[in-house]
Amino acid sequence: MSVTGSKRLLTVVASIAFSLAAGSVQAQTRSETLRYVTGASVNTLDPNIPGSTREAFAVSLSTYDRLVSFGRKQLNGKWVFDLGKITGELAESYEVSPDGLKMTFRLRKDAKFQDGTPVTAEDVKWSLDRVVTAPVLGKAQLLTGSMTSADQFKVIDPLTIEVTLPKPDKLALPNLATVYPIIFNSKVAKAHATADDPWALAWLKENTAGSGAYKIETFKPGEQVIMARNEAWNRGTPDKSAFFKRVIVQSVPEPATRANLVERGDADIVVDLQASDVQSLEAKGKLKVISTPQYNSVTFVSMNNQIPPFDNVNVRRAIAFALPYDDMFKAALFGRGSPLFGATWAEGKPTSGAYPIAQPVKLDLEKAKEYLKAAGMPDGFSTTFSFNVGQASTAEPMAALVKESLAKIGIKIDIQKLPDAQMSTQINEKKLPFFTEGIVAWLPSTDYFYRNFYTGNQRWNYSSINNPELAEIAQKARFEPDAAKYEEDGKKLNAIHFSEIPQIPLWQPSQDAVMASSVEGYTYQFHRQVDYRDLNRK
Repeated sequence: MSVTGSKRLLTVVASIAFSLAAGSVQAQTRSETLRYVTGASVNTLDPNIPGSTREAFAVSLSTYDRLVSFGRKQLNGKWVFDLGKITGELAESYEVSPDGLKMTFRLRKDAKFQDGTPVTAEDVKWSLDRVVTAPVLGKAQLLTGSMTSADQFKVIDPLTIEVTLPKPDKLALPNLATVYPIIFNSKVAKAHATADDPWALAWLKENTAGSGAYKIETFKPGEQVIMARNEAWNRGTPDKSAFFKRVIVQSVPEPATRANLVERGDADIVVDLQASDVQSLEAKGKLKVISTPQYNSVTFVSMNNQIPPFDNVNVRRAIAFALPYDDMFKAALFGRGSPLFGATWAEGKPTSGAYPIAQPVKLDLEKAKEYLKAAGMPDGFSTTFSFNVGQASTAEPMAALVKESLAKIGIKIDIQKLPDAQMSTQINEKKLPFFTEGIVAWLPSTDYFYRNFYTGNQRWNYSSINNPELAEIAQKARFEPDAAKYEEDGKKLNAIHFSEIPQIPLWQPSQDAVMASSVEGYTYQFHRQVDYRDLNRK
């Protein structure tokens, strides 16, 4: 069968699956059903399970509530989540003590779990105890907000819970708005716990016990999820449940098939199309395309600072001025995103304490050759350049341009396209000398980026940079309450980063949400997935 024929078959199969799904939910009208397609899959109903996909995160946001959630703001005319605005979800109100060591949450009196039982402070405590005690993903996340022990969560009365901190931490409250600290119906969860599994991890992976906007109706791991609206949920507006009666989330691996489905109206929204497909659909003008630079994300070229010759800062500087940035940006993303190159820094100093900021680098082969000469390698060297096969659509054309440009200064590149698991393992074991990857911070503050991606002997320190001054400033900034001092700390960190060039920020890719013209309310979220509760149909 031809490739074209295969794509047509996939389209037909996906369309049939949608039709069957619609039939199974008692023929709800098309306008009342939101159909979302993704190249990935939902593999668990509990986002805390190691290996959870981002698509699983999105489902959990709709099936569970948290104490608080992020507000939203306009960024260059697009709606994005707002780290600085925290609103109540299960919490009717909250307050932070003047010394920053105590957060008190008062629960909504009308909040109920999906089985009709009230949400209590005991349920909140059990859920937060679980996220810092059980072997789950949330444990490391809440650590970034100084929440590490069950002793920090105290029930004051049936509708009030108190969280204490060892020292003021600006990321404590935002951490409670991430996907992990979801609130479980503790009685239901405990009923399915065992001596070997006291936190009911196994049962909650395939079942829910929440209070969220949607109930799980069908869950086929890796294939499809169908959710039905929880009519009692009113956390979206003071008096209204979520808009759509049902949400269908379906895995459709072929990008062209996903594009066809949304173009034909068989799907309502998709956020993981190839840039070329997005550009084509946008040009036709029939669909709504909302392109939002992922302001909490960075794509970079990284060099392992502990492996020769990349342990030499002048080698890293040479590469920084030998990359064909404009051509890479066009080839990889069709220019869809926010570039992080080509900046001008007055007097060579960072213009902001924010991270990331555009770097003062551009293609300058003569300067690159000077740095190579200063490194004692005027004739260049040979190395490998690796990328994840899952990112081939953007990384492969970029890698070809990197190879071509570096050859002009004597650096010979052998391109390695590695399977996802192999790439992850080699990054974890610090074996890759030169590669491209991306980072995402759910809580995009400057100190969070630097602490998590540029310090310590841990996986996310891709470049293996070991700069004591940077680590000290980043840790200090974490607990700096004064905004002006925090800004100065950020500028110092950005200055060190550019001086050391452990890796080279390239751009913030756009999140291209392609949707039916009737769909409204889309907001770019911290986990780079759709929050189904935001959406409605006009």
